[in-house]
Amino acid sequence: MALFYAYPFLMCGRYAQSADMRELMEQFEVTGNSPAKSIPVNWNIAPTNPIYIVRAGSKDVSQAKRDLATVSWGMIAPWLHDIAEAKASQSRAINARSESVHEKPTFREAFLSRRCLIPADGYYEWATALGQYRPKQAFYLSARDGKQLPIAGIWSSWRAPTGEVVESASIITQEAQGELAKIHSRMPVFMPRDRWDAWLDSENKEIEALRNLMVSTSPESVVVPRPVSSAVNSVANNGPGLTQQIELGEPETLF
Repeated sequence: MALFYAYPFLMCGRYAQSADMRELMEQFEVTGNSPAKSIPVNWNIAPTNPIYIVRAGSKDVSQAKRDLATVSWGMIAPWLHDIAEAKASQSRAINARSESVHEKPTFREAFLSRRCLIPADGYYEWATALGQYRPKQAFYLSARDGKQLPIAGIWSSWRAPTGEVVESASIITQEAQGELAKIHSRMPVFMPRDRWDAWLDSENKEIEALRNLMVSTSPESVVVPRPVSSAVNSVANNGPGLTQQIELGEPETLF
């Protein structure tokens, strides 16, 4: 039973990634480093799983490069020392709130200098009692344009007493806007193309300017939600079938 209900009702607690590295490098204009090998396709990414991030790379004479990297989902707090405790803590730090990310001890250092984009096919959300849907009804939200969703994130590098280095990342969320608020009170911060350079620039440390970048006001123009089956609740389930739309009862129709 613990396996079935582990994490799913967190926001944002699961997402999908089926693109290969070449697709990601093309869409996100990665010209710097990339992983030595691809992450296996995963339609039900859960906390602590390996994920892709796009982050600032080295700068040459003409322009800054972008790197594609593989990290673990869930930020490890910098003050932790025991590796077992550090990895266990990750599921509690998969999301950082845009309203307080610059203040929270776990996130504030990364927010100032290690921001990233987290590409996703789409993400899963579970309805709360706030809207018109049955509580805990699962939804899959993917990009209207069929491309990868560029989600704002932060990353960190943590060194264990053994010398092992673990890189980890968190998704940044904000108060849900528009029609998405009918499903859940929170949503990921979507990062449009014209904000990427400012967001990834590690020399950009103006907190108010960075906070202004983390505002998505018309999410319904970015993503399309569709109800999906409760199979996604179990981390043991995987495959594209998890994203297939299901029919809801009469009182629970999509907007």
